[in-house]
Amino acid sequence: MKDILIGLLFAMLWSSASVVTKFGLQTSEPFVITNTRFVLAAMLMLVWAHLVRRQPLPAPSEYRKLLIYGMLNASIYLGAFSWAMRYTTAGLGTLSLALNPLLIAIISAAFLKKKVGSAIWTGLLLGIAGVAIVTFPVLQNSTATPLGVGLLFGSMISYSLGTVYFSGITWTIPRLVINGWQILFGALTLLPFTLGLTDWEHHKWTATFWATVVWLIIPVSIVAVQLWLYLLHQDAVKAALWLYLCPVLGFFYAWLLLGEPVTLYTVVGAILVIWGLYISQRPRKQLPDKSSSGTLDKR
Repeated sequence: MKDILIGLLFAMLWSSASVVTKFGLQTSEPFVITNTRFVLAAMLMLVWAHLVRRQPLPAPSEYRKLLIYGMLNASIYLGAFSWAMRYTTAGLGTLSLALNPLLIAIISAAFLKKKVGSAIWTGLLLGIAGVAIVTFPVLQNSTATPLGVGLLFGSMISYSLGTVYFSGITWTIPRLVINGWQILFGALTLLPFTLGLTDWEHHKWTATFWATVVWLIIPVSIVAVQLWLYLLHQDAVKAALWLYLCPVLGFFYAWLLLGEPVTLYTVVGAILVIWGLYISQRPRKQLPDKSSSGTLDKR
């Protein structure tokens, strides 16, 4: 029961990011939301890591790696994602996040020479088909634009590349230090775009803006990630199953809080994405050991 409650809480918090970002964009600019989130989150983590827990600073050779990781995993990924939320629906944003595990598997095959089975390819094709079905009506109804869909796809590619890049490095520093520094570098590399592309007349430092930033930092980036790490530690396969719930909850939040329509296209597309995730991540059946079965037959 404990693991079920933790899994439900994780899915509820993780799937809220798109809707919360849409609320913030009503009065605020996307890059300002993201940059402010980065700066505050980096300060919290680095102060806790270096001043409270006395964890070591990165080695000189690791700063370049942290910079690359911060660009892929923070500034490009979340910068493009928050920008995309201005031109697309929150439901589509949540659904796109569900494709990341599949894209990571494909990119891992290309860069880390890991084999990709037929289940992964099938899951990816089903996921792409599902997103395409959901995207079709929102493009026609002008609730999403090609720019928004393109930014979402670009953000997914950047996140997947960042994940593969991270997994290919042997780090000598704790994860908290890695996260703090990569987000700090994400803030620094995003800052020129924030200053140059922000419509400062539209941006308002309202309570909605600060509530958006605080929610994205604490419940999403800190609490949800800690719950996810706990679930992974218990059982990675079972933990992945909770990802299937995120698109469903994301569409529910978008319908309940933003009034986004849930159509037959939405339902069919979400089913295809969840089906694709299930096929790609379900545990494989173990074939019986031929030597063992032969021994039993002889008996």
